[in-house]
Amino acid sequence: MDNAARRPYHHIEVRPISGALGAEIEGVNVARPLEGEVIAEIRQAFLDHLVVFLRNQTLTPQEQLAFAQQFGQPMEYPQLRGLPDCPLITPVIKLAHERVNFGGIWHSDTTYLERPPMASMLYAIEMPPYGGDTLFANQYLAYETLSEGYRKLLDGLVGVSSSLKADASRTREDRLRAAGAEHKALIAEHPVVRTHPETGRKALYVNVGHTTHFKGLTEEESRPLLDYLFRHQVNPEFTCRFHWEPGSLAFWDNRCTQHNPVNDYHGFRRVMHRVTLAGDTPY
Repeated sequence: MDNAARRPYHHIEVRPISGALGAEIEGVNVARPLEGEVIAEIRQAFLDHLVVFLRNQTLTPQEQLAFAQQFGQPMEYPQLRGLPDCPLITPVIKLAHERVNFGGIWHSDTTYLERPPMASMLYAIEMPPYGGDTLFANQYLAYETLSEGYRKLLDGLVGVSSSLKADASRTREDRLRAAGAEHKALIAEHPVVRTHPETGRKALYVNVGHTTHFKGLTEEESRPLLDYLFRHQVNPEFTCRFHWEPGSLAFWDNRCTQHNPVNDYHGFRRVMHRVTLAGDTPY
């Protein structure tokens, strides 16, 4: 990210928040229509820093959706309903009495789809008085810091992802139950190392939330290698941590990051609005 940190921006201010990934963008009100040059620089910052954050935004669901549409095609989040008046906005809620948070494990979103999302955009509506941060991890670095021999070992391997992997599925049970929805089995296969379609860089593309095993191997045979990758890819040196406030907006690249919402605010509500942008088939 060294070159990215020095890139000149003419229409926005970009301030990196860690050495691995993440930057705050200042000087932009995304509720208003933005010039093409501003959108282009926000997208460049997104590609440079993998996740970007904008604070002090005041957005209706329709305004959040309109902003997201400048970067991709919004899609329905699998198995969960969106807002009644804006179905492509998915509410992400933890209630005060709940002990388990939605998606509370390291993961890249919905890799159990054949075409996983390109990006996600999350907007903070109501936050606890403390806690509720989100961690992000750079999967370019996770791949690039492996030895040459280990990278060769991973070449050609295919990971199998499932929506029913136990640790991840239990983080969705309350929301599915409240919506009266059935938890369906969704399974997809993706290369363990994927090439980013815009930057050309390679990134690790397995995650503890959804990857169950390697194609052609059993779960037991896959476990030692996967366990090492799961630990390695969230090394603290590859991460950043974002502290939310009401009005904060995060926009991250699911093709080269993982994220983990920290579940440390029991007894308080946390309400977010999420837009998911459609992606392509990993290669």
